[in-house]
Amino acid sequence: MLRPLRIALGLLTRWPVPAVPRPTGPEHGASLAWYGVAGVAVGAPVALVAWGAAASGAGAGLAAAVALAVWVLVTGALHLDGLADTADAWVGGLGDRARTLAILKDPASGPAGVTAIVLVLLLAHQGLAALVAQGRWVVPPVAAVAARALAAVLLAWTPYVRPGGMAEAAVRHAPRRACLAGAGVALGASVALGGVPALAAWAGAGGAVLGVRGWALRRLGGLTGDVVGAAIQLAEAAALVAAVAGA
Repeated sequence: MLRPLRIALGLLTRWPVPAVPRPTGPEHGASLAWYGVAGVAVGAPVALVAWGAAASGAGAGLAAAVALAVWVLVTGALHLDGLADTADAWVGGLGDRARTLAILKDPASGPAGVTAIVLVLLLAHQGLAALVAQGRWVVPPVAAVAARALAAVLLAWTPYVRPGGMAEAAVRHAPRRACLAGAGVALGASVALGGVPALAAWAGAGGAVLGVRGWALRRLGGLTGDVVGAAIQLAEAAALVAAVAGA
């Protein structure tokens, strides 16, 4: 298996992928181009579980809840942690950059973070339930792929403000053209497989990522790992809701 792909899978999923010994900066950067593939490893089992639960007679709500639990397990709740930290920092930072960065570094979750997790998971569940009822099994993988492919573009085209952060090496060596090409290929494949709902999912994910980028640039001047995690989590939820609206 390619080392950059293993890096991407090891970071973005909890699948038992062999660790990459002593990865180089360029390898971290190259891993960004594989983020969309890592999205397949997240979204495919979600869709399979949702289909299986629905086929066994479970209602759309229960099937969506089981699928969402698998979604969280496969990612190790990594992006939910980033969402909580970002929400706490956005509220508690009071517009101050240094205060916002300090809160982002604090692992504890406050009321804003907990509320953000609940609301985003609720949106994701309702979106999944509607898609299960419609039998649109391709959309959950599309949402997972879109969120991660766009996160790679976000990292490649946005400054990183946390020295020594987990994504600093990837940003420094980001292959911008490869990230854009990967997102373009993923978008084309998504639309070919899922039609208009898939395109709507990408539009929703793109809007969420752009919104997070705009906030991060205004408040911080760039990204941190938590902000990228929040972008992925929000993009997934936005993709699911947009796909329902675009069906």
